[in-house]
Amino acid sequence: MKNAALARVTRKATARRVPVEVRLDNARDVSISGDFNGWSDVGVRLSHDGSGLWRTVLHLPPGEYQYRLIVDGGWRDDPEALRRVPNPFGTENCVMIVT
Repeated sequence: MKNAALARVTRKATARRVPVEVRLDNARDVSISGDFNGWSDVGVRLSHDGSGLWRTVLHLPPGEYQYRLIVDGGWRDDPEALRRVPNPFGTENCVMIVT
């Protein structure tokens, strides 16, 4: 097996289910994007439960990931993120740690 194929298999085998949940009462569309998906401006869409709670599950290998939310087309912080780091745009990225 080639090294790149082996690396993909290894990452997939060690990926963890990472629930993402955020309360945004007045949002119409919420996605999450970060270094885990190349900072895609589309992101991974969250589902709305009808009462202001938005959810998805990411599958990520253990590590530290920076991310932001895309709420109604604009980049925003996760209001419940415990860790943040400055980014080059004068704002902060949220940080999640997958163990």
